[in-house]
Amino acid sequence: MQRRTLLLGLSTVAILAACGKPGSKFITYSGPAVTQIQVFKADRKMYLFSGNTVIKKYKFGLGGNPIGPKRFEGDSKTPEGLYYIDRQNPNSRYHLSIGISYPNPADRAYAESQNKKPGGDIFIHGRAKANKGKGKDWTAGCIAVKDEEIEEIYSMVRIGTPIFIFP
Repeated sequence: MQRRTLLLGLSTVAILAACGKPGSKFITYSGPAVTQIQVFKADRKMYLFSGNTVIKKYKFGLGGNPIGPKRFEGDSKTPEGLYYIDRQNPNSRYHLSIGISYPNPADRAYAESQNKKPGGDIFIHGRAKANKGKGKDWTAGCIAVKDEEIEEIYSMVRIGTPIFIFP
């Protein structure tokens, strides 16, 4: 009986350890590798792909001025085009976040041709609970998902993953 209790106790500890700390925002993902992200701004849908297979789908909010591509600092628009995930921020003000490689060289050149700055710090991030009541499009150009969803995305997506952002 004592041996069975010990085995049950060790099994429970192993299961809890695999799930991360209770209440932790960091979760473990062991599924297929995410090979690309596709974001459709008009539909407010984001798809995580492994090869040609959609493995996850999310709804999201955008910048306060969602129509058209990001061109300049402070325009509250979300970029459009091909970018890459270039960083992870475990200490984000918005729960967790992963960085998008905006601006690229073409974005910088366009902004400079207009004597403006292109802006930057575009992320996929959570809402940090405090931003729940702000409506659909409230960011400064980022892609905002629920906190539970950014936990999944953060665990699944690696630096270097391409992200295609469509109008």
